[in-house]
Amino acid sequence: MDKKKKVAAISAVLQYIRTEEEAMAMQAMAAQAAGETAAPAAIAVNAWGMSGRQSMMQLRGLMQLRAFQSARLR
Repeated sequence: MDKKKKVAAISAVLQYIRTEEEAMAMQAMAAQAAGETAAPAAIAVNAWGMSGRQSMMQLRGLMQLRAFQSARLR
């Protein structure tokens, strides 16, 4: 049963990616038909913000781990 769930999840993700690719291709074709140059949309990455969120998640995970271990000792 677990294998069926994995296959279903993987196929759902692949279908989502395929749908997104088709949508982007249709937008590019529409832009070409309109005479515009199709430039890929740039995604702005805030490295400082990403690093801060990552460290907060890591700290939260460590705190939860410590809380669970101290609860087991009692």
